Amino acid sequence: MKITNEFKCVFPAVSANEALARASLSAFLIPADPTAQELADLRTVISEAVTNAIVHGYRNSSGEVSICLRMLPNRVLYIRVSDKGCGIPDIKKAMEPLYTSVPEEERAGLGFAIMQEFTDNLHVRSTPNHGTTLTMRRKLGQIYAE
Repeated sequence: MKITNEFKCVFPAVSANEALARASLSAFLIPADPTAQELADLRTVISEAVTNAIVHGYRNSSGEVSICLRMLPNRVLYIRVSDKGCGIPDIKKAMEPLYTSVPEEERAGLGFAIMQEFTDNLHVRSTPNHGTTLTMRRKLGQIYAE
């Protein structure tokens, strides 16, 4: 896989760092000149992924979230969000719309559905007691010369 640009970051799994992930993605995408809609979609995607790692992966315990952003040829954005939390015992169930592992917190259970809707590809790898890695790709629209 040829990489034209890359950014990696590791931060504590606290909800205040969701903003850090969104800002990092926004800054990373500046050279690609995404549309306002692409930027909004992708900021939502990374926010959902980081929130899932914090809320579901660590479940009120401490840990770290790692993100990797890559720009690939043909304006394809690669996003990887990883944690070393509790893992997902049943990925298929967790990806069902409206499912949440913490119903007592009144979560909507739409994180995976949103990530699937706003990306071209979502892959989830998880091992109970070892963590979860989400890998997503999204091809950005073409730049049109005026």
